Amino acid sequence: MTKKNPVLIPFTEQEQQIIEQMRRHPEMMARFESILAITSNAAVPLKTADEVEELLIAELRRLGNVSMCQWAAHAEARVGAELQQQDPPVLRRKKKR
Repeated sequence: MTKKNPVLIPFTEQEQQIIEQMRRHPEMMARFESILAITSNAAVPLKTADEVEELLIAELRRLGNVSMCQWAAHAEARVGAELQQQDPPVLRRKKKR
């Protein structure tokens, strides 16, 4: 038997952009890796569709949480920068405890 060498297909522009975005957001990359592992893991004992669905829902919730946290951090920074541009002497204050 002869082993066939897999043909390497170059990444499309869209695939390259997605990879770059994932590199900038490692937490999201980890969530996507978990989702892919759930759907393609043949080494794990067979699970029912309901069990797989539960795992996927939990992972999607984690992905949503990570996404919202990252969005909020970027939005806060953007709003702070805009306010600073509009009125430079405005001081940023931290919440008092």
